[in-house]
Amino acid sequence: MNIDSQKLQDWIAQQLQRTEVRLVKELSGGNSNVTYLIDSAQGAMVMRTPPGDTISPKAHRGVEREAKVMRALQQHVAVPTVLAWCDDTSVINRPFALIDYVDGISITDTLPQTYNGSIAINSLGEQLIDQLAAIALAPWRELGLEDMGNPDNFLQRQIERWLEIRRQSPARELEGIEQIGQWLLANLPAEGPQGVVHGDFHLDNTLCSAAEARLLAVIDWEMATIGDPLTDLGLFLMFWGPRRINPPGFAHVQAVTRLEGASSRQVLAQRWSDKTGIAIDNLNYYLCFAFWRLAAIVEGAYALYLAGKVDTPYARGLEYDVPALLQEAQLASEGDW
Repeated sequence: MNIDSQKLQDWIAQQLQRTEVRLVKELSGGNSNVTYLIDSAQGAMVMRTPPGDTISPKAHRGVEREAKVMRALQQHVAVPTVLAWCDDTSVINRPFALIDYVDGISITDTLPQTYNGSIAINSLGEQLIDQLAAIALAPWRELGLEDMGNPDNFLQRQIERWLEIRRQSPARELEGIEQIGQWLLANLPAEGPQGVVHGDFHLDNTLCSAAEARLLAVIDWEMATIGDPLTDLGLFLMFWGPRRINPPGFAHVQAVTRLEGASSRQVLAQRWSDKTGIAIDNLNYYLCFAFWRLAAIVEGAYALYLAGKVDTPYARGLEYDVPALLQEAQLASEGDW
């Protein structure tokens, strides 16, 4: 782990008055930041920090953002409790956050045996949508989150940004990135609502009870910003239920929602609209944007793979995943979802 355990123990003892602190193990999950399990006499916690081999002096900003947003949303959304933030690099050589441990599981393509099939999926779907509505409705100005992002022209700036990035660093010939990007710009909806945006909200980025279909916490907030909450709805629904491409891009994400009997995207979208008071007339646009934006982002990782800089199953899988996402973006733009 390459962490000075004694320095960490001393810091935690001083800041949190916790004793018998022990660094247990690195937890799996995530493609950017690292999560460690830490035990103490007063209970378990997790440490979120950038990888030790990062070369970017700003690598800690995502963890810092995550800690700030979760602290602000504590009374509004089911988030883990942030215990401390440390920007003193003398402790473990990089900044880190300490977060209360949530004893839950991350569900991807298999339901726990204690869950009851589609009944459990539909219960989780409603809980997820309710949390997504709570995020959208959080009073971000009152919570001191004004500096977390610029909500003005949010969609346009996102589209223009990723079009320019892909033009400057093309990995391969993918006409869909430019063509669908131009469609998105030409069909921009009227300025949408403004609110907290998780940025990567789906079942895989939550923790659930192992015993019953109960959502415990929404995690992985390092991409959070202030923008158009409909983008979160589009991203969540893009992975939900039957997909139009077989196999779909990123087939493992929310794979359990493709079980027979799972609630439809339309049902969940209407529940979100009823709770937030936000119209979903342009949902096909936001689904298209979600598929397209993800494709544009992760194509950068495929470029690193082609350049020989990374070689992982995730990176290799992007050869198929990115074009598949663009196919679904095109279908969504035509209202086929």
